[in-house]
Amino acid sequence: MILNTLSLVNYKNFETQVFDFDAKINCFVGANGIGKTNALDAIYHLAFGKSYFNPIALQNIKHGEEFFMIDGNFTKNDRTEKIIVSLKRGQKKIIKKNGKAYEKFSEHIGFIPLVIISPADRDLIIEGSDTRRKFIDSVISQSDKTYLTELINYNKVLSQRNALLKYFALNNTFNADTLAIYNEQMHTFGTEIFKKRDAFLQTFIPIFKQRYEQISQSKEDINLTYKSDLFDDELISILKANINKDKALQYTSVGTHKDDLVFLIDEHPIKKFGSQGQQKSFLIALKLAQFDFIKQQCDVAPILLLDDIFDKLDENRVAQIIRLVDNDEFGQIFISDTHAERTEDIVKQIHQSYKIIKL
Repeated sequence: MILNTLSLVNYKNFETQVFDFDAKINCFVGANGIGKTNALDAIYHLAFGKSYFNPIALQNIKHGEEFFMIDGNFTKNDRTEKIIVSLKRGQKKIIKKNGKAYEKFSEHIGFIPLVIISPADRDLIIEGSDTRRKFIDSVISQSDKTYLTELINYNKVLSQRNALLKYFALNNTFNADTLAIYNEQMHTFGTEIFKKRDAFLQTFIPIFKQRYEQISQSKEDINLTYKSDLFDDELISILKANINKDKALQYTSVGTHKDDLVFLIDEHPIKKFGSQGQQKSFLIALKLAQFDFIKQQCDVAPILLLDDIFDKLDENRVAQIIRLVDNDEFGQIFISDTHAERTEDIVKQIHQSYKIIKL
């Protein structure tokens, strides 16, 4: 998977900009606030139909303008693919592949396999379970369309069940038969989601542990633990057992939408017991394992975006990452950094062609 050219119009701080890329390594360099991360985010946008850093779509339009457009030309399996993402104020976002607009954005997920490693990934450690669930869902969805459909359907039913619980409270009423329909649907979709998350993590965790060992070159015992209500009982039984609690709260308090992924170091939460260096290594290993898993599933090397990570790591860890990406299992890599000389010194250690893009 190779991105050959990128064209931006009114995207974030870019008015109009066209980039031509090397097939291997591309480095955006320049001062803070110049748009390096925005350029990487535009590439992410082409793969996922949304920004990695700002989920509010309208805020990605350049200040004072009415629309944005991102246009990318890719090569995938020796075929040229053109992806355009555009948004006009007051209208719906449009994603086009080779001139044809998608009816559902979910159809596009996985077409451009991509992994981003960024300082913003620290949210996976410090934020709530929602952030970690989204990580799991994002990785599985890139190679499993059925999973993505089940997830969309589950969330739809969850919203309907929550609306019904609010209706019961507002009108001081209760209808067990209507609730049972939603319970059954949540059980069907939720059980499949749980099974696929569990199976995914059984494959993913050994890959992750191997990557951590390569980066840190240390003997810490690190692990990921999947927490879910469904390990204890069937979802339909759990929903029935918690109905009084759900009626009081006016929302669904149990189910796969409450699952979590616990990050452990020496059997303790890394959030509390991991050093900064250990946390950084943990997150990079997590994302490189994501790269490995997607490549394995899709049989194509994902595009890898490295946002400002060399600025946050010591020289030893930078050297480890360079050694890891200095082989043919990695495809195209995009790097952002504030120091042009440092970046060039780093990429020269990788025996691949490269391009420095000064912003």
